[in-house]
Amino acid sequence: MGMTLTQKILAAHAGLDQVKAGQLINAKLDIVLGNDITTPVAINEFEKAGFDSVFDKEHIAIVLDHFVPNKDIKSATQSKQCRTFANKYDILNFYDVGQMGIEHALLPEKGIVTAGDCVIGADSHTCTYGALGAFSTGVGSTDMAAGMATGMAWFKVPAAIRFVLTGSLPERVSGKDLILSIIGQIGVDGALYKSMEFTGPGVASLSMDDRLCVCNMAIEAGAKNGIFPVDDVTKAYLAGRSQRTPVYYEADPDAEYEQTIEIDLSKLVPTVSYPHLPENTHPASEGGDIKIDQVVIGSCTNGRLEDMEAAYNILKGKHIAKGVRGIIIPATMAVYKECIRRGWTEAFIDAGCIVSTPTCGPCLGGYMGILAEGERCVSTTNRNFVGRMGHVKSEVYLASPATAAASALTGFITDPRTV
Repeated sequence: MGMTLTQKILAAHAGLDQVKAGQLINAKLDIVLGNDITTPVAINEFEKAGFDSVFDKEHIAIVLDHFVPNKDIKSATQSKQCRTFANKYDILNFYDVGQMGIEHALLPEKGIVTAGDCVIGADSHTCTYGALGAFSTGVGSTDMAAGMATGMAWFKVPAAIRFVLTGSLPERVSGKDLILSIIGQIGVDGALYKSMEFTGPGVASLSMDDRLCVCNMAIEAGAKNGIFPVDDVTKAYLAGRSQRTPVYYEADPDAEYEQTIEIDLSKLVPTVSYPHLPENTHPASEGGDIKIDQVVIGSCTNGRLEDMEAAYNILKGKHIAKGVRGIIIPATMAVYKECIRRGWTEAFIDAGCIVSTPTCGPCLGGYMGILAEGERCVSTTNRNFVGRMGHVKSEVYLASPATAAASALTGFITDPRTV
């Protein structure tokens, strides 16, 4: 029996000719990732185990992004611990204030991850890098510690669900609407410990930013990873960017999938996930009576340049509704600079929004946009669990940048095709 794309990558990194679903393997890692929340825990475990060296200073990435610039003494202490460790072991891919970005936007942008990689990160949205044709998945801080020391990790080879995409996305419908629609269809455990593998002629119509968004939220369907095949879009993105030579893998024609789901991209509409699960999806056109207090456009899901452009195209020359707080967070310093260069930042400010330095901040209820009791937020982030962005009686509605921007203008959940 043939192998899926994910299985091909895992087999190669385990030094095996063949792997199958359910098999336990020990695989070599190309990148081990941590952030300012998870790395301190990994450092403690690293030191507790008696490790005194890292497997490769070029293949570890530490990005301070959750509470940076530091919001309090505890976050400052955690960041200091990361800085001390990075200096001690000369970690080359270490990103701090002024250079950092939101990790899952920064690593692809910097070429730290590339096609064919096997990547672990002590953050659940490490699955983002499947957009580049890599196997990447989130792990706990203990696994990160072992990975930093040995360059190896154990995996159970996942079974796969194949999503065959046809057509192309309509205007003001994006990769965020695609992945929310999928999660609404299969549920938050619909791909539990499986690989979500995206194929079909519709893939070619998706931009890299769309693909990064889709794979980022694979974990919200319970998946081990999400992954796209390498095509001309991928190669163009990687050209002149990858720190290492990409390796291209393809699924075998006779690869085994537990399920095949066909999706016509042209039939998708702007979609919103209502509280308190990403699977609770509704067309944005149905939300006109839901009054909102805040909009957040950013995060590792939707803080890239195309996301900023989608927001700009709706907000330019207009002003957000009275009583709505608009928070826009470019995901990296490069995106931030490009927004300034293009005049988008000024347009955001003129529209009544604030523009923040890159940070995960509000997504996890950290800072830069905490919700009070009874408040509602339309957010381009990836989770809307109870209390995710603040008070347990607040509400988060997940949406695309276009839908979030349109909702900011009206003060109610709004289909972006109507503004």
